[in-house]
Amino acid sequence: MVVLHRFKNRMEAGALLAQRLVAYAGRDDVLVLALPRGGVPVAFAVSQALRLPLDVLLVRKLGVPGHEEYAMGAIASGGWSVLHRDVLNSLGITMATVEQATRRETAELARRERLYRAGRAPLDLQGRTLILIDDGLATGASMQAALQAAKAGKPARVIVAIPVAPPDTCRSLRGQADDIVCLQSPELFQAVGQWYEHFDQTSDDEVIDLLAQADRAQAARAAKAPNL
Repeated sequence: MVVLHRFKNRMEAGALLAQRLVAYAGRDDVLVLALPRGGVPVAFAVSQALRLPLDVLLVRKLGVPGHEEYAMGAIASGGWSVLHRDVLNSLGITMATVEQATRRETAELARRERLYRAGRAPLDLQGRTLILIDDGLATGASMQAALQAAKAGKPARVIVAIPVAPPDTCRSLRGQADDIVCLQSPELFQAVGQWYEHFDQTSDDEVIDLLAQADRAQAARAAKAPNL
């Protein structure tokens, strides 16, 4: 019988995830990409444990009106989008409603892009192995949009790494990523937060601070690297 684990917090989830990703440790062709905001603490723990650079890939869920935690789709930087047509059809959601949500979330995505990057350009993805990390997946819409955006950068490989997701979501992503690493995939899945003891909302300030720490750590590693 598989024993399921409630993570203490996102940092612990990231530390455990890093143990499954140790084959990528210290490689100069690998980049960790976090899906803000909740994915950043998880990805930070992975990047520090494996001595890898960290960047963000901005995505926004399109929530069902009145039930915003339930995704009817998602958007990502670069204009990429995913819609769950079955959700739209089953709930009778019109395209006008989708477009309204898209405009709202596009504005928030742009705000976060300006805030988190502060003028710093995204890291080059071409030819690299990318590890896309979130704190967990429910429908997988945000990760699907992130995969589209990541692949546009012409990477060599894209790996999805997550602490927890339901089995059907993992299955739906297998054809879109080169590999999926998921610590646990419970059949009885209601929400990502139920698998964490502490699941407070990650703030913008925390994201900015962790990205700055990751940049300093990467700069220190580069300074210590031998000149070839």
